[in-house]
Amino acid sequence: MAYWLMKSNPRFFGIKDLQRMQTEMWDGVRNYRARNFMRDDMQVGDQVFFYHSSAKPSGVAGIMTISKAGYADPTQFHPEHRHFDPIATEEQPRWYMVDVTFEQAFSDILPLSELKFLPALEDSLLLRKGCQQLTVIPLEPKHWRTIMDMAETLELL
Repeated sequence: MAYWLMKSNPRFFGIKDLQRMQTEMWDGVRNYRARNFMRDDMQVGDQVFFYHSSAKPSGVAGIMTISKAGYADPTQFHPEHRHFDPIATEEQPRWYMVDVTFEQAFSDILPLSELKFLPALEDSLLLRKGCQQLTVIPLEPKHWRTIMDMAETLELL
C-alpha cells in the first residue's frame, strides 16, 4: 500500500462532497507529473489524505482510499467540458484519473501553517519548494504517520 495527498479547492469539490457521494472520479488533473502518479503508481487500496487547497485555512481535511486505479479521464474528449484537450484521443489519451472513496472527515482542518513546523515533514514533497503546486503528492509512510499522529493528538479523528 502507498500513501498520497490529493488537493482540491473545496469551493468546487471538498471532503463533505465526497462524504455525500461516497465514491467519485478524481478528474481534471492537468499536470504531467501528477498524471503520471495517477496513471502509473496509484493502486486500489492506497490511502490518501484529502487536502483542501486555496482555502482558509488550506490543509488536510480527511482520508480517502483509491477505489479504482488509473484510467483515461473522459472529460478530455468532450469539447463542451472545461477539461477538454483537443490533442487527446481515445486511442492516445493524455490525461488519467482514479476513483476515490470516502473514509473519514476530520473534525477540523490540519492547517498547512501548522504542518510546516513538523520536523518529520521537512523532506516531504508537500513542503518542498517547487512541488507545492502539485495536486497529487506521494507520501512516505513516515509522513503519513506524522500527519495521522497530529490528527490524533488534536483529536480530529
